[in-house]
Amino acid sequence: MQRKPRLKQESRLREQEITEAILEYFAEHPNASDTLEGIAEWWIMRRQVRFEVELLAKVLRQMTGSGLLEKVGKGDQALYQLKSGKGVKEA
Repeated sequence: MQRKPRLKQESRLREQEITEAILEYFAEHPNASDTLEGIAEWWIMRRQVRFEVELLAKVLRQMTGSGLLEKVGKGDQALYQLKSGKGVKEA
C-alpha cells in the first residue's frame, strides 16, 4: 500500500511544476490572460518543450562524447548523425 503516498507525492510535485510554469509565464507576460485550454497548450506545454529541449541537448552531448554520434557544424544549425563506422545496434 505504499503506492498511494508515492502517488500523492508525485501529484504534489506535478502541481508545483504547473504552479511554477504559470507564475513564470506571468513574470514574462504580466498582462496575460487565457482560457484553461490556452494555458494548458501555450503556457504549460511551452515550458515542457523547453525542458525536453534541454534534456535532448544533454543526451546529444553524451552520445557525441561517447563516440556514437558526430556533430557537424556549430551552433543552433549543427547536425547530428551516426559516427562513421557505427551502427545503431552498437549503441
